Amino acid sequence: MTWTRHIGRFMAGTLAATALLATPAHAQTDPPARLTDLVNPFIGTQNEGNTYPGAAVPFGMVQLSPDTGHNTGYDYAQDHIRGFSLVHLSGVGCGLGGDLPVLPTTGDVTTTDYAKYAAKFSHDDESASPGYYRVGLDSGIEAELTATARTGVQRYTFPATDKANVLLNAGQSLHTKVATEVEILDDHTVRTRLTGRGFCQDTVPYTLYTITRFDRPFTAHGTWTGAAVTDGAKTGADGAYLRFDTRKDRTVEATTALSYVDARGALGNLRAEGGRSFDAVRGAAQRAWEDRLDDVRARGGSDTLRRTFYSSLYRSFLAPNIGSDTDGRYTGWDQKIHRTQGFTYYQNWSLWDTYRTQSQLLSLLAPREARDMAISVIRIDEESGWLPKWGYGTVETNIMTGDPVTPFLTNAYQQGLLHGWEERAYKALKKNADGVPPADSPAVGREANREYLTDGFAPYVKDRPHAKPGDSDYDHGASATLEYALSDAMLSRMARDLGHRADADRYAARAQNYRKIFDPSTGFFRARDASGAFTGPADPAKSEGFHEGTSWQYQWLVPQDLPGMVDLIGGTQAANDRLDSFFAYGQLTEDPAKTAREVWVNGPYDYYNADKYNPQNEPDLIAPYTYLSTGQPWKTTDVVHAALTLFTDGPTGMTGNDDLGTMSAWNVLSSIGVFPVQPGYDTWGLSTPVFDRVDLTLDRRYYPHGALTITAPGTSADTRYVQSARLDGAAYGRTYLTTGELRTHRSLSFTVGSTPSSWGTGADAGPPALG
Repeated sequence: MTWTRHIGRFMAGTLAATALLATPAHAQTDPPARLTDLVNPFIGTQNEGNTYPGAAVPFGMVQLSPDTGHNTGYDYAQDHIRGFSLVHLSGVGCGLGGDLPVLPTTGDVTTTDYAKYAAKFSHDDESASPGYYRVGLDSGIEAELTATARTGVQRYTFPATDKANVLLNAGQSLHTKVATEVEILDDHTVRTRLTGRGFCQDTVPYTLYTITRFDRPFTAHGTWTGAAVTDGAKTGADGAYLRFDTRKDRTVEATTALSYVDARGALGNLRAEGGRSFDAVRGAAQRAWEDRLDDVRARGGSDTLRRTFYSSLYRSFLAPNIGSDTDGRYTGWDQKIHRTQGFTYYQNWSLWDTYRTQSQLLSLLAPREARDMAISVIRIDEESGWLPKWGYGTVETNIMTGDPVTPFLTNAYQQGLLHGWEERAYKALKKNADGVPPADSPAVGREANREYLTDGFAPYVKDRPHAKPGDSDYDHGASATLEYALSDAMLSRMARDLGHRADADRYAARAQNYRKIFDPSTGFFRARDASGAFTGPADPAKSEGFHEGTSWQYQWLVPQDLPGMVDLIGGTQAANDRLDSFFAYGQLTEDPAKTAREVWVNGPYDYYNADKYNPQNEPDLIAPYTYLSTGQPWKTTDVVHAALTLFTDGPTGMTGNDDLGTMSAWNVLSSIGVFPVQPGYDTWGLSTPVFDRVDLTLDRRYYPHGALTITAPGTSADTRYVQSARLDGAAYGRTYLTTGELRTHRSLSFTVGSTPSSWGTGADAGPPALG
């Protein structure tokens, strides 16, 4: 996940998880009247799922949500709310956002520290649904939140008092404050400017602008700087209070608009999206979510299974986020103002996470938005000089490893999203793959790329926290080498399609660089130091140089050449034996849910001392699908269905950090039986769906039939093995599809049974190597 994670927290809810897939899938056949009723925004808000329960619309700039003191916003285990703030990213692993926490209070304003004036609450008086959140505070105030794309709308119902306050705390957030300022413009309106920095490590500063307009005049006001409150003041550095008389009219509504450009942009967003009542905005947000969720109509499955599924689908559409204002302006990574030209600009790029699952899901279900997201990434290169790695708002954070932007953009290309932008994308990708950023660049690009290009591997030097452009040593050299090789394979395919044959051959050769870190003496990948010698413990369960994992967990991250990898470790039988050990397959078949919790997720998980599958972290997201290439596809279904039991419908029901929809998208794709097994390419691996039937409504601009139906009548925990498959009624024996096949067919149907079959076991049934 992202930088810091604390894993091994899923024993609570084991019984519910065990039952998750045990109910026959045909127990319920019809979707409910409203799919939003199946979504529980509290899933993942406890035990480091790091999700948020507040109000947002799909891909919205604003995520108005309560903060309880957790470093990423909301922790279900806490019982005090510090404020309702504007910016949250679902599932990130470090403090980020939490800008402008707003809290209603009564009485005199005696403290400016939101940890001290935080309001106590109970979950018994709290609820949330897509686009809406409400809570009753112990102070007797009811708070309700909803949102548009660029505004957060609040409704506070106070007790009868002449000292009903709304506190706008500009000076506190979840990141590091640089500078803030507050200005009261008139008796309805407050403006702020918020500059902060940092996400897991230091970054260049980024600035947000807000304007808040109340639906009624306030009767008094004041501002504060530090701990000093000045009644009646109109300006201050850190915050403002607005006072209302609620002895007759107890309700106060406010709309806060956000811009990453300037105060004019915030005002324009307010004018364009504000002005409606709270209930009108709430209704529009609910309809936006219903329309989005309705593109996937799942039939069958237990109530719990359906709630976890649609909640995951909901979280898959929370990010990336709109970055441009309603007038088309946005702040680029060069910190200059630009204007969109025929697209919406998006930001927030957790690429190391999302390139494996969520970007593919969006290319399938939201291709127009996915197109604009890809164009936004290209514009980052053209405006700042380099492609992003992990971007927040208007800046690069440089966290995580590898070269995730390459499979992200080659996926967009392979899915047909870059018409008219192909060469611009390729130019940026080639520069990124073959060079290093300038010394003064905020981006680090492919770290240790000089050595990778010369020697075929990124060297590992222990205790190197982060390389800078051009540095030769790197603390994740082994895993970076694997990820660079994967990216080179995907770039080779794009280069060949575009007619750049020499480049294609060169990248294809580099795609074999995974072999450079294979140690024949251990039979596993192993880090190499700057001299080329293998380094770190020989035990692959204790290996060094792998980001958030071990050699055991990274050994399957060769989706571009699984046949070659299988040969390296001794052939198909040896590979299957190793896979069985990795997944604890013998125990898995006896008790899938128990194995998932007690063997895979084992106590406080140690990234760097493990020889088992980690279903909660990105390096292993594709691993269960390796069996599709080793002639035992039924084991993919066994492992995937066991991992799905880790998703439950309570606060602890997220398996690991969600990382901007990464784990949620894994759940969605694995549940419908179609999964991107070669990230950056157009290959979709097949496994048994958990629903009798799923009807996908697709965009006809990209999928001419406008729909795809996937069926597996009778699928259940006991009846989960594919006996045969048919594509538009014709027998289909391969374990994968291409995007082209998804575009040209209407139906994929599985016949399932209680025992494994010979389906998909042919020599050429699995996904091919990408040479």
